[in-house]
Amino acid sequence: MDMDKTKLKPASVFECFAQVNKVPRPSKREEQMIDFLLRYGQGLGLETRRDEAGNVIIRKPASEGMEGRPCVVLQSHMDMVCEKNADREFDFDRDAIETYVDGDWMKARGTTLGADDGIGVAMEMAILADKSLKHGPLECVFTRDEETGLTGAEGMKDDFMTGQYLINLDSEDEGEIFVSCAGGCRTTATFHYEEQPTPQGQFFVSLCIKGLTGGHSGDDIDKKRANANKLLARFLYMEQKKMPLLLADIQAGGLHNAIPREARATVAVPSAMKETVRVDWNLFAADVEEEYRVTEPSMEFILESADATDTVVDSPTSQRLIAALQGVTNGVFAMSQDIALVETSTNLASIHMVPERKTIEINSSQRSSLLSARHNVAATFAAVFELAGAEVETGEGYPGWKPNPDSHLLKVAVAQYKRLFQKEPVVRGIHAGLECGLFSEKYPALDMVSFGPTLRGVHSPDEKLLIPTVQMVWDHLLAILENI
Repeated sequence: MDMDKTKLKPASVFECFAQVNKVPRPSKREEQMIDFLLRYGQGLGLETRRDEAGNVIIRKPASEGMEGRPCVVLQSHMDMVCEKNADREFDFDRDAIETYVDGDWMKARGTTLGADDGIGVAMEMAILADKSLKHGPLECVFTRDEETGLTGAEGMKDDFMTGQYLINLDSEDEGEIFVSCAGGCRTTATFHYEEQPTPQGQFFVSLCIKGLTGGHSGDDIDKKRANANKLLARFLYMEQKKMPLLLADIQAGGLHNAIPREARATVAVPSAMKETVRVDWNLFAADVEEEYRVTEPSMEFILESADATDTVVDSPTSQRLIAALQGVTNGVFAMSQDIALVETSTNLASIHMVPERKTIEINSSQRSSLLSARHNVAATFAAVFELAGAEVETGEGYPGWKPNPDSHLLKVAVAQYKRLFQKEPVVRGIHAGLECGLFSEKYPALDMVSFGPTLRGVHSPDEKLLIPTVQMVWDHLLAILENI
């Protein structure tokens, strides 16, 4: 780590975080991280094992005099979202995350930081290694593939964990204790196209929108941030109404759980209309910059001439695709009737043309705290693409986590927070998905809360960790373990 280490407290946690960030851990490719955690637990002489799904558990006996306390599970996910800036050369399967300190924030050089949820992993590692702490029996659990399918938590058997309480360390706002989360699902739409010869007299132009804020498609969906895919579709639809516009390529967005930051397309227009496109693009950019002047201060609109291709997407498919992308809903779908929280949302995550299969594939995610509402928004999304002639599939999804009004763990967590910081924590639900939803199905008697240090810009290269909040969460966590 390139930084002033005197700022990094507690030192043991940040030392563990530095170790974590040396280990590649993309979602679904966590083998190196699994091996690292197995070696770590075994090196401490603790009971350590991996289950069939790839989750790792390390058990630490109670400290002296605490043997009669109930077992507490500490849980984090080992994988990370792998996003980088377009101009950053980086291999997430081989390279270590390069971190640095900027004031009170820890950041990474042109990539996601991995504090989601590497800082939770680091806290568990530090607790396992510290023999001076007071606590009952502990089970430190590290799940795999949380970010792209929750397959680690889903594949966990109901006898893997034995604790009575569970503290999930995958939240992003210090001072907030989460007691419920949304469930979610993914919907994909696939267009099959034919290649048609490019007509004579066409001018090819490359359109790029980049530099958007992006963020988490659940927790940040209500922050009025622009979706690069929707902006690009909006311009294409506008031009399609004016002129014969032919799609040559489209590559937009990335992960299903990230608000898209970049979108690109190459189109062919009649040569006589190229100046119209340029003028329209500049006017469109000015309008959008005004719309999003608060949330998108760094957005860029780039128009360049492009190399001609012999073929393009057949015109009927191109027109139906662009119309569907314009018409499909995106963002907040409904607010909760009970609390000030998003109830239901949808995110147009990615649009990718795959020439070898002659397909254009659209990926999206839907979230809701109500199962019926999630089904409805997924069906609303699907219907638009079905009407446009696409094949549509919606996955089974994952459950939400309902609040427990009788939670003893929550009472202890709130009391210890007030004692430490002389203020009330915020107790709330979150619109993002947490593995607690799946745990609540497999372990219905498990008493759970979720909290963590403050993170911003997660799921994007702007991800950053507010350093002072790590010490606060550490102190709070240790106080709960000593007093539960």
